[in-house]
Amino acid sequence: MPWSDIQDSTGSAAAIPRLLRKVARGDAETARAALGDLRKRICQYGFVVEQATAATVPFLWELAQRPQVSCRAQIIQLLKNIADARQWETTATAYPKLLNHRENPVAWERAARQAVRARRDGLERLLAEDDTEITRATTELARTLRD
Repeated sequence: MPWSDIQDSTGSAAAIPRLLRKVARGDAETARAALGDLRKRICQYGFVVEQATAATVPFLWELAQRPQVSCRAQIIQLLKNIADARQWETTATAYPKLLNHRENPVAWERAARQAVRARRDGLERLLAEDDTEITRATTELARTLRD
């Protein structure tokens, strides 16, 4: 599915591949800024996921595994935020009509959580890293995925 056909918090998710490239190849400052923008688009406020979130998760896992990526611990924290997200589900409990919408944010949230879980075999390698920031973030993500 083309990125322009799915939504992030700004509307079209067409900018997501460009932001992922900047995270992957940019210097520390560029990568951090791109990740900040990406976070706003797919996990706003640290807990509101979007339609494009699940599609972005495999790329985040991939970037978290690459030693040359400068903001790996922050990527892992973003994966944890996505795995923790229950905003739409909680809202739907109070307002069940939300589930009747064609655009179903509860389904987006579940798909995003499943996407994070689907790659959890990558945790072991991250836990073996020498970087304490990465291992701490990975430990927190592993704890979230166990619940």
